[in-house]
Amino acid sequence: QEMLVESGGGLVQVGDSLRLSCTASQRAFSGYFMGWFRQAPGKEREFVTRISPSGEESKYGDSVKGRFTISRDHAKNTVYLQMGSLKPEDTAVYYCVARTPWNTGSGYSESGYEYWGQGTQVTVSS
Repeated sequence: QEMLVESGGGLVQVGDSLRLSCTASQRAFSGYFMGWFRQAPGKEREFVTRISPSGEESKYGDSVKGRFTISRDHAKNTVYLQMGSLKPEDTAVYYCVARTPWNTGSGYSESGYEYWGQGTQVTVSS
C-alpha cells in the first residue's frame, strides 16, 4: 500500500499555475512534517518545501520562494503544493515526502524523510 499518493501533475505553459496534492494513507501523518522534493532530468533531487505538523511553519527552497505555497488539510490528510509563475526550469518529477518527529536528519535533505511518494511529472512548456 502506498503511504503517500501524489496527483495533479501535468503539462502547463510558462507563467501558468498548477496545484499538486499528496494524500497520506494513515492518520498518523498528521503529526509529521511533510514536504516536496523535485528531480529534473540529469539533476539531483532538490528540496522544494516543507510544512510543520500544525501547518504554521513552512520553508522553501530559494528557487521557488515567492512562487510556490505549501499547505495542508488535516481533515483530508492531504498536503498541497500551489505552484505559480511556472518556468521551464520547474520541469521535474515532484515527490511528496514525510518525516517522523524522531527523525534527526536535516529537513532540507533526502535523508531527512522516511516516506516518499511515487512522484508526479510536471512539465512547463515554453
